[in-house]
Amino acid sequence: MRDAVIVGAVRTPTGRRNGALSGVHPVDLAAEALSALVTRAGVDPALVEDVIMGCVSQVGEQAWNIARSAVLAAGWPEHVPGTTVDRQCGSSQQALHFAAATVISGQADVIVASGVEAMSRVPMGSSVSQGAGAPFGDKVRARYTGVEGVAADQPVPFNQGVGAEMLAARWGLDRTTLDSFALESHARAAAAADRGDFDAEIVPVAGLKADEGVRRDSTLEKLAGLKTPFKADGVISAGNASQISDGASAVLVMTSQKAAELGLTPLVRIHTAVVAGSDPVVMLDGPIPATRKALDRAGLSIGDIGAYEVNEAFAPIPLGWLAEIGADPARMNPNGGAIALGHPLGASGTRLTTTLVHHMRANGIRYGLQTMCEGGGMANATIFENLA
Repeated sequence: MRDAVIVGAVRTPTGRRNGALSGVHPVDLAAEALSALVTRAGVDPALVEDVIMGCVSQVGEQAWNIARSAVLAAGWPEHVPGTTVDRQCGSSQQALHFAAATVISGQADVIVASGVEAMSRVPMGSSVSQGAGAPFGDKVRARYTGVEGVAADQPVPFNQGVGAEMLAARWGLDRTTLDSFALESHARAAAAADRGDFDAEIVPVAGLKADEGVRRDSTLEKLAGLKTPFKADGVISAGNASQISDGASAVLVMTSQKAAELGLTPLVRIHTAVVAGSDPVVMLDGPIPATRKALDRAGLSIGDIGAYEVNEAFAPIPLGWLAEIGADPARMNPNGGAIALGHPLGASGTRLTTTLVHHMRANGIRYGLQTMCEGGGMANATIFENLA
């Protein structure tokens, strides 16, 4: 029976918006991850049968199928193809799911799942075209305009910041609770960096060797002073939301049979992969049904999972997930999350994968789970099994 295992997982450091990576073309940024992936794994790139790359803002320098451009920029053989996918923030996690399905089905033996987003070089809001009804069309606007949480004069019917405020209210999460969670994210990320926990996964780029957004000097007082842009008396600020970032990541997927043939030791097996939809107005609570679906399909309970990565797009998301799933806070985002490490949209899915699987291997954890909310009210969830 065919399976799908991960034999390599790397990522660039995450750069702040307009920071150290802002001068790197996104094609070249993605190529750095691809090159390091096969070099560290000791695999000839000529064996790769496809590169599936997540990217959300497929405009400007990230247009024209960035996956194919990155393959060429990495110097890989021209016979290696590439395709770009968009499932919003979960784009590269979906790329991983597609890679696993392709390998398990027998259509290929070796696939790269990857992601990139150079948010410094893509104008904010550029993926939302102008004009009446665009990009959702009149029927979507008619369906959601005027429902709770959607102002009649909103240029588009969905707003993630507003959704985060709605979720904070649903779960009774106040500003201090959210800011305290954000502070802990920075503390965990700083501690992980100091321990060298990221060394096996990070590929230095443009002189940057560590994640640029970790704020070691942050305090509750500093966080409390930040504005709440989505609601006058709200609780969501730039301090308890993910950072606008640049970065790339890549994961090498193949069958265990192929890994044995090549003399490679798998990091993990992709045990279960699911996707779920949720309310597109609130938008951000999809990880809850996705997690339940994944656990049910895997025949596991949350107590069986030794570590979980829940993307910190906004602090209410992982906090609400903990409450609804009944999970152990100590096992969630043990090395910090997107609030500290940044959220380069298309790269975040396989960035979470990379961090999680290296953590699992280093700590002898059998099962790990990854999930993240996505624009439009969706979420992917993936369960990995450590074969060591």
